[in-house]
Amino acid sequence: MEPIIQLGYDLLPILNDLPEWIAITAIALSAAIILLIFIAVFALFAIWLERKVSAHMQDRLGPMEVGGWHGWLQTIADALKLLGKEDIIPTNADKILFKFAPILVFAATVAVFAAIPWDSGLVPADLNIGLLYILAISSLIVIAIMMGGWASNNKWSLYGAMRGAAQMISYEIPIALSLIVVNMSTGAFNMSELVRQQEGTILDWMFLRFFPFGFIAFIIYFVASLAEVNRTPFDLPEAESELVGGFHTEYTGMRFAMFFLAEFANMFVVAAIAVTAFLGGWLPPFQFLDFIPGPLWFFGKALFLVFVQMWLRWTLPRLRVDQLMYTCWKVLTPFSFAVLMIVALWMII
Repeated sequence: MEPIIQLGYDLLPILNDLPEWIAITAIALSAAIILLIFIAVFALFAIWLERKVSAHMQDRLGPMEVGGWHGWLQTIADALKLLGKEDIIPTNADKILFKFAPILVFAATVAVFAAIPWDSGLVPADLNIGLLYILAISSLIVIAIMMGGWASNNKWSLYGAMRGAAQMISYEIPIALSLIVVNMSTGAFNMSELVRQQEGTILDWMFLRFFPFGFIAFIIYFVASLAEVNRTPFDLPEAESELVGGFHTEYTGMRFAMFFLAEFANMFVVAAIAVTAFLGGWLPPFQFLDFIPGPLWFFGKALFLVFVQMWLRWTLPRLRVDQLMYTCWKVLTPFSFAVLMIVALWMII
């Protein structure tokens, strides 16, 4: 946490006069509040953006009437309506697990943001094992999904939870293998160091450094990340046409909103990891663009990948369960192994 602590001391010199544990606590709470605000605002923006993207792809206008420019208040109105709904818990549900599942999903999502580097020194927690930390914390989402589906005492929820667990555990393998390619070529698990190793022009970014194998690793990661966040064509855990709503069928009000917020926040998380590992993080593609702040580069790249996720959702059909597993175990995993071996051989030579 040293960079953010130093940043806190620079911004708020008054903290120097306080005991160290109070200063650290104050800075950590400030970072957590900023992250929560960002997640809430980004989720509202992403929902509005997805409506507009889908509308234009289907030759429609999307939200236009509520609010000002292109109906930007429509999502806020929907959020207020959702928060005002009654909180219903099924009679035969496991009430403790039912209540805890959405909290765990949201908490795990927020915890992942702690290791994401927005700029040099602008990292909530600059961990030496940041990449491993993100992979470990994000796996808690699988537990939360299983918890919510089983505790609901609903067969559709349980089916969705079992699909989600099988899907997310399976696709973690090609994700890890593609990220090992980056770790192997940089020798670092620190997220900020991964970006510093890509300094230079766009040709130094990881997806082009070992072209075409670095690019293939990036594509494998991005496709597998769609399955990790349950986005089309891998949205089987929530398949409305088959499972009503999947693991969150029985959730209403604020508890459903937490699942919803976590889903859109996870879209940004997987995009941010791709930007950090493959696309140069906060670095500009060319040196003469250095005048643009690093956080804007980082957010712009991540937002573009989020747009691609939305683009694919409204373009591709949903896969069957057997096609889902075939894609993971017989396509992505062998290809990621092959890319890993080729890049290792390339580095040795």
